[in-house]
Amino acid sequence: MSTPLAILGIFGDAIDFIFNAREARTGGAEVGGLGEFASLTGKHLLVTVAAVGLASLVALPLGLYLGHKRRGGFLAVSVSNVGRAVPSLVLIALFIAFLGVGFANVALALALLAIPPILTNAYVGVTQVDRDVIDAAVGQGLTDGQVMRQIELPLALPLIFGGLRTSVVNVIATATIAPIAGVVTLGDPIISQSVYGDAGKLAAAIVVALLAVVAEVGLGAAQRAVTPAPLRGTPGATRRGRFFVKTAGKGLSTS
Repeated sequence: MSTPLAILGIFGDAIDFIFNAREARTGGAEVGGLGEFASLTGKHLLVTVAAVGLASLVALPLGLYLGHKRRGGFLAVSVSNVGRAVPSLVLIALFIAFLGVGFANVALALALLAIPPILTNAYVGVTQVDRDVIDAAVGQGLTDGQVMRQIELPLALPLIFGGLRTSVVNVIATATIAPIAGVVTLGDPIISQSVYGDAGKLAAAIVVALLAVVAEVGLGAAQRAVTPAPLRGTPGATRRGRFFVKTAGKGLSTS
């Protein structure tokens, strides 16, 4: 380990572990290094994308529909509360007990944890659209489906991305326990301390933290990008809710 890293103590050793392989504490095989951590990171991201993608397929249409109909508020809130109350480890343990181990079962368990923020934010985002805007759109001849796609969805996107951001960060953090169900992720060095040692455990934790930060910052930027300019407080906007939407070759505007 280089002198600058040695000054950092165990943190320096963990950083060195990320870039340089070394002999395992048991078994004699080499562990660590960029090659292994790149592979573990790829697998970690794969199960995260699968879980969040599955959650989005279920939660987004349901949240948009319930919000459009202005119904199901109790369901959205209840799902959100249950999602926060159920421990991740317990949920994955139940899936292992009843469905067995494997990638699909872990992705499904993590998807259930990702659903509440996406469902709740999609529902709230649509219900917060000004009713006068919807009435104006209907008056212009838009159908229910067109109102949902062209009016409610674009205006709800900022909150929807907020829910996605929360879910992605939560799943990245929770996927570290996937190895107990036979799925290799960055949780391997954390769980297998007897093989990777303290340095490997901390190195994996550092990489997971970096992934979570990158996801938070990246999706935060995307959330801002999809927020209509008037809602970002740009010059020319006099109050929240003023916007301009083009539909079917027409202009529809409200103030």
